[in-house]
Amino acid sequence: MITGYSGAGKSEAIAAFEDSGYFCVDNLPPRLIGALGELFTSGASSVRRAAVVTDVRGGEYFDDLLAVLEELRTGGLRPTVVFLEASEETLMNRFKETRRRHPLAPDGRILEGIRAERSILGPLRERADVVVDSTGLTGAMLRRKIATDLLGPGSSAKLALTVLTFGFKNGPPRDADLVFDVRFLPTPHYREDLRPLTGRDAAVVEYVEAGELASEYYRRLLPLLDFLLPAYVSEGKTHLTIAIGCTGGRHRSITVADRVARHIAAREDVSARVVHRDVELGERRPRIALYASSMAALWCSSVSPSVTRRRAAAPSASRVGAGWSAHQVTASAIASGSSGSISSPVPGTICSTIPSRRVPTTGSPLAIASSIEIGNGSARDGSTNASQVRSRS
Repeated sequence: MITGYSGAGKSEAIAAFEDSGYFCVDNLPPRLIGALGELFTSGASSVRRAAVVTDVRGGEYFDDLLAVLEELRTGGLRPTVVFLEASEETLMNRFKETRRRHPLAPDGRILEGIRAERSILGPLRERADVVVDSTGLTGAMLRRKIATDLLGPGSSAKLALTVLTFGFKNGPPRDADLVFDVRFLPTPHYREDLRPLTGRDAAVVEYVEAGELASEYYRRLLPLLDFLLPAYVSEGKTHLTIAIGCTGGRHRSITVADRVARHIAAREDVSARVVHRDVELGERRPRIALYASSMAALWCSSVSPSVTRRRAAAPSASRVGAGWSAHQVTASAIASGSSGSISSPVPGTICSTIPSRRVPTTGSPLAIASSIEIGNGSARDGSTNASQVRSRS
């Protein structure tokens, strides 16, 4: 049972009990404490440890607290009464900092409320099992004192650690406590065989961790975490987010995050999980993009008003990209003779005829990418050869 002066730190005290797995109730009137005790002893509840805060906020009901304590002890329960106090000056400063009213002086001076509360709680302080003076203690210091003096070593809850991977191109996470940039490691993005994979695939891990660079990084990073994590736990921190980022959040960041997670998995004071913000594992990027088909359609709709259009069937995922590279798709979709028809292997192209002319580099939607020129020479069948399509950046 936690009680004491207003502003002495009862909220911090009950937080320490809650972090240690106690069933906690704040501002419970004394008569309801007896009913709660009966519930715990009836066998219908699985609660084995409970912490209750009761104080003068209960008003006239608080007068029954001493009687309720006697009833609980007669019924076989042995509640431990923890009384929190602080100096008059400390309590004054805390009320001024929080700008809250004292419960016993809603319309008067804070000092009057503090002195009235001392008078009311005097007999209860004499009956307390433990008296904790929070003068000069911060909230974190008080929680540590409660955990050490009352709950015993090892009673604090584990640090909830989140190892978060992300891509810098999508912006850094706002909730990160520590951010590590691993873009200096070798990137698998430019390897065609590794690009569709993720940082959990063995080939990517081998590529990223090849050489001395990754090894030297781990030799510095892991000891740093071994130093920081116990310090955060000792300070009373309950949640920590470590963000590890590369360019896209797909390869290097995942590899390093898994290495960090394996390293701290054996720690008893940390409960760790790995979260991938910008990629879902199991996802594979398509080898062929539909960009060329879209550009061909855009060219046909903008090159000339005389171009005849038709709507073709919707693209089929099983046909698009089957053996066709992006260059082949672009060349085949755009190239034709001066009046020849396009025979495109990509369904969805909306052009039927394309006159032989130079695509304007200004005033055309294609100007956002490059200017494409169709040569005047034609193959024997009357259509322009794909090699005659050339790009000017």
